[in-house]
Amino acid sequence: MKHFINLKDIPAKDLKKIISDAKKRKNLRKKLNTLEVDKGAPLKGKILIQMFEKASSRTRISFYLAIKQLGGGTLTLRSNELHVGQGGESIEDTAKILSTYGDGFMLRTDSDKKVEKFRDHLSIPIINGLSPSSHPTQVLSDVFTVEEIKKKPISKLNVCWIGDSNNVLDSLIAASVKFSFKLNIGCPKKFEPSKKIRDWVKKNNGKIYIYNDAKKAASGADVIFSDKVISLNDKVNKTKKIKQFVKFKIDKKLISYAKKNCIFLHCLPRGSEVSEEVFLGRKSHVWQQALNRVHVQKSILLYCFGKLR
Repeated sequence: MKHFINLKDIPAKDLKKIISDAKKRKNLRKKLNTLEVDKGAPLKGKILIQMFEKASSRTRISFYLAIKQLGGGTLTLRSNELHVGQGGESIEDTAKILSTYGDGFMLRTDSDKKVEKFRDHLSIPIINGLSPSSHPTQVLSDVFTVEEIKKKPISKLNVCWIGDSNNVLDSLIAASVKFSFKLNIGCPKKFEPSKKIRDWVKKNNGKIYIYNDAKKAASGADVIFSDKVISLNDKVNKTKKIKQFVKFKIDKKLISYAKKNCIFLHCLPRGSEVSEEVFLGRKSHVWQQALNRVHVQKSILLYCFGKLR
């Protein structure tokens, strides 16, 4: 049994093994319909319990399809429907109940401490479907997508992030260390990654470069990532924050500073940070990126259940 909480804590060789397995599994599904089960049904009879404390589209659907395609099933819960959310039941007791009924637990939450507390009291694996400091399933899938499109290891590419310093960027920074790729970050000075994260990168010999100029960050990029400037439940002056990112909008002019064959990726949903022209243009691969969540999360599930080939 293995947990999947933060890319920082997972050995690079395990992450690369997950990517490799996902590539094989996607290739083998070319002639299968959406709900047809993979050969051998590796998770037959297993059930994944999902709990959402935050809204979700892609994470909810992709995990449902992932476990189904592996031969298992899923049960989706909302915390406000449970005693842990409304009746005062402790996380410790809830974890025991979940461990009794399920084989794995996926949590999407607004509390990192809650993820850790569940981990400490579960006897089944936990997968972080998003927390304030990490979105590991999204970013590992993004690495898969980049390598699929570029047909080369991400370590040989120049990766760029334009936007806010949030949980997706934190996981992308962790991935840059684990997969040894150069990462340029373009954001206003007020929104740079924290000193704690920068110190972790330095300690682990990472290669991240922070620019308060979007053009410099995008220069020579093979891939540009972004996310919404205003995140879900962001408790800020939204109008003011959007104005602070005006010079970091990804439009045709900004993307021209990247390599000619640069691709654009966005974890969705989108906002004012990207122009319609770029988002729907030829460089954008956001729909392929979203679909790949299914394939990578299948391999993450197998990793957590101890069944990764």
